[in-house]
Amino acid sequence: MRFIRSQETLTIPEGVKVTIKTRNVIVEGPRGKLTKNLGHLSVSFSQPSPSVISIELHHGARKNIAALRTVRTIITNLIIGVTKGFKYKMRYVYAHFPINVNIEKNSETGLQEVEVRNFIGEKIVRRITMRAGVDVEASKNVKDELLLSGISLEDVSQSAADLQQSCKVRNKDIRKFLDGLYVSERGNIAEE
Repeated sequence: MRFIRSQETLTIPEGVKVTIKTRNVIVEGPRGKLTKNLGHLSVSFSQPSPSVISIELHHGARKNIAALRTVRTIITNLIIGVTKGFKYKMRYVYAHFPINVNIEKNSETGLQEVEVRNFIGEKIVRRITMRAGVDVEASKNVKDELLLSGISLEDVSQSAADLQQSCKVRNKDIRKFLDGLYVSERGNIAEE
């Protein structure tokens, strides 16, 4: 069954400028500027008033209509990123061998790298490069905690996922070996 016309609306908060041209979304706010290309989705954008964006789809099946809310959520995450920012907290979990983590800046690329040593007593040094725009720091008041922050939700969450997946236990019983780096808390940089 096809739906003739489906629509989602999105309200833009004050202090944020959203520009949409040929399905390229550019969001500018107090924390910076983010862009997202939505050219692969067949949706149309209109702006009935300066603070409202309308996302429409004509003659779409159920799966096409599901993309409407996805587009609205993507733009909402961009708006939250340029106003509040995103912050992930990661904890190191170990039973016997303490995990050593060093944070360095790569001189060639300018990106931050996290170096994980002594994971389950292994001699392998794991180097995980963070995405552009992601800041990593060791927590000052909590032991064994990393703080990842940035304005792009995709970049911050993917960097956290890369860290977690690099410290996966292999060839052992994962019920017994729970060591690793895990996301303990997700939130915004600017707390309300």
